[in-house]
Amino acid sequence: MTAHFPALGFILLFPALGFLFNVFLGNRWGRSAVNVIGPGVIFAAFAVAAGAFIRLSSMPSGTVLTVTLWPWIHAGPFSADFALQMDALSALMTLIVTGVGALIHVYSIGYMAHDEDFARFFAYLNLFELSMLILVLANNLPLLFMGWEGVGLCSYLLVSFWYTVPANAYAGRKAFVANRIGDAGFLLGMFTIVSALGAHGIWSLDFSIMHDNVGVIAPTTVTLAAVFLFIGATGKSAQIPLYIWLPDAMAGPTPVSALIHAATMVTAGVYMVARMHFLYILAPSAMELVATIGALTAIFAASIALVQPDIKKVLAYSTISQLGYMFLGVGVGAFASGIFHVMTHAFFKALLFLCAGSVMHALDGEQDMFKMGGLRKKLPITYTTMLIATLAISAIPPFSGFFSKDEILDSAYNSGHEMLWLLGIITAAMTSFYMFRLIFLTFHGDSRVEADKVPHIHESPLVMTIPLMVLAALAVVGGLVGLPEGFLWGNKIGDFLAPSVGEFAPVLHGNFVMLTSASLGLAGLGILLAWYFYLKAPGMPYLIAYQAQSAYDLLLNKYYVDDFYNTMVTRPLFWISTFVLGRFIDSFMIDGFVNGAGLSVETGGQLSRRVETGNVQQYAFVYVLGVLAIVAYYLYLVTH
Repeated sequence: MTAHFPALGFILLFPALGFLFNVFLGNRWGRSAVNVIGPGVIFAAFAVAAGAFIRLSSMPSGTVLTVTLWPWIHAGPFSADFALQMDALSALMTLIVTGVGALIHVYSIGYMAHDEDFARFFAYLNLFELSMLILVLANNLPLLFMGWEGVGLCSYLLVSFWYTVPANAYAGRKAFVANRIGDAGFLLGMFTIVSALGAHGIWSLDFSIMHDNVGVIAPTTVTLAAVFLFIGATGKSAQIPLYIWLPDAMAGPTPVSALIHAATMVTAGVYMVARMHFLYILAPSAMELVATIGALTAIFAASIALVQPDIKKVLAYSTISQLGYMFLGVGVGAFASGIFHVMTHAFFKALLFLCAGSVMHALDGEQDMFKMGGLRKKLPITYTTMLIATLAISAIPPFSGFFSKDEILDSAYNSGHEMLWLLGIITAAMTSFYMFRLIFLTFHGDSRVEADKVPHIHESPLVMTIPLMVLAALAVVGGLVGLPEGFLWGNKIGDFLAPSVGEFAPVLHGNFVMLTSASLGLAGLGILLAWYFYLKAPGMPYLIAYQAQSAYDLLLNKYYVDDFYNTMVTRPLFWISTFVLGRFIDSFMIDGFVNGAGLSVETGGQLSRRVETGNVQQYAFVYVLGVLAIVAYYLYLVTH
């Protein structure tokens, strides 16, 4: 059932107006106006989204709110309109994007209070919100891809926001290139689908039309399209092998890390797989690939986070790991569970990044956890809210992460993926260890803060701490919408999402108590080890690092993957572009042809100049030679 709902257009209109205001009037009207308009338009979009959600909830299950804003692409028989839809899946994502986004906008008022480019910063944030909302509200694949590319552009702009620092500019380029590689896969997947459907006279990529007609596509083509689309997801959602851009993206302002690289943009790949669930269900081998890559990424990134000294880098690898959990969920067919974790992750990971920003704000930008310590009493709100977020990501009940992560792990086991489940619970232990390592190094123990920074340590202003408290509350109660079946009101979010993404069909029925106890026990073990290593026996980590120097260096240097890519991919491409394409093809062939053409004209001109000398004697001499030549020619004719 569909229902016309024109107000959906306002969800896009408000951030678009905010972007235009900040670009053209922001600097002229001043910081106060930008501080009101920048966050205000996102709150307005959230209000409209909440109204649409209430309207959707009051209608029969499976209802879709739609509006066509204008005709867009009409190429031969193919057509795609600029049309929006809100079903259960896009409603939840829209509330996350606008709700968490609005809080981060408010936080940014305090965090960017002394930055001269405040209008440009809020313009980029508003443009990102617009792009992400297009992505989640699109009713067809080309329009989703438009938003997909928009968030990639905004990521580049925001990561390299402080572009005068070369490292920041490099990080922005790295994010842009890695995403473009993935996007090439997305395009191939989209072209594969339109070609396959077009062969049967179906010239549309509307999700409803694809859902109804995907059965006409050959199984091998479905698998190929699903794999191509997943390649796009590995770029946008930082999975193996295209995860490398996300840690470097921490060069951007911390609110950017919270909004784009924790709560919204990086979950676009998970959303896309869930949106295209009808395609993936018909491609079991592609789903196996998604689940396997997700589980491997989760444990791989978690292992790197164990030893990182930079507080934002720990959270970056944590994000990659949590995204792996989400792909594990959707890969085993538990699409609603994967999206549930998208929601809870948005709460606690955005909170973690904003708390890290609060710590950096207090320590004049310091990010090295070994130069922190003892901040618990000086930053009480930051400490309390960050502890809540840490308990949530560590999947400790009753915090939100416990319900969503446990649901994914149970689904992995019950779908027959026992090995992936095992990787998942080992990752859970690593997660609790490195997150409480962060808490203990940052807030507990003796202070290691540099002496000149100690007098300036202070709690962040209310404009920054209020968003922390709101997100902390959501991190506490956010998981209650997905309780285990048969307990109180049950899995409300799963029931809500089922019409949009289908229901999970387990092939096994593992003991819930056993599965939960295993993951919870390992999470508790991780916390206990972190407490022992960093509070009870703080010298132990140094001893272990010394005795296992090779393993420690391997993790500290991120398995040398960046070095491998630099040696095997980047440098050869630079060599090809510089020496082969640059010096031979560009300089020798292309420039040689152009320069040769110019030289031939110049040479011809020089020869012509020698004829027109202006010397009368030379002209007379040439005239006589011409006459003699004519006489000789006629004499030749007479004699022969």
